[in-house]
Amino acid sequence: MREAGSCCGANAATGDERAIETSQGTVGVMVAAIVRSLPVFVAMLREVFDESAYQRFLERGQMESSASAYALFRRENELARSRRARCC
Repeated sequence: MREAGSCCGANAATGDERAIETSQGTVGVMVAAIVRSLPVFVAMLREVFDESAYQRFLERGQMESSASAYALFRRENELARSRRARCC
């Protein structure tokens, strides 16, 4: 009769231990991918919600953020949108 662990070596991982290690490795890779993609996701949201456009507006006009600057930005934005050609 063989001793437990003698066929694969005394320190060999069992199937369950290898599955846990693989699972933890996969989770680590997934977390790293999410962390790397987070800045892209945040930039996308800033574009969708016009925060980046507002920041560019402030830089172009050399203004600081304020209620009046935002009102001017909204007016300029609405005027530009109303001039765009509409399809169909």
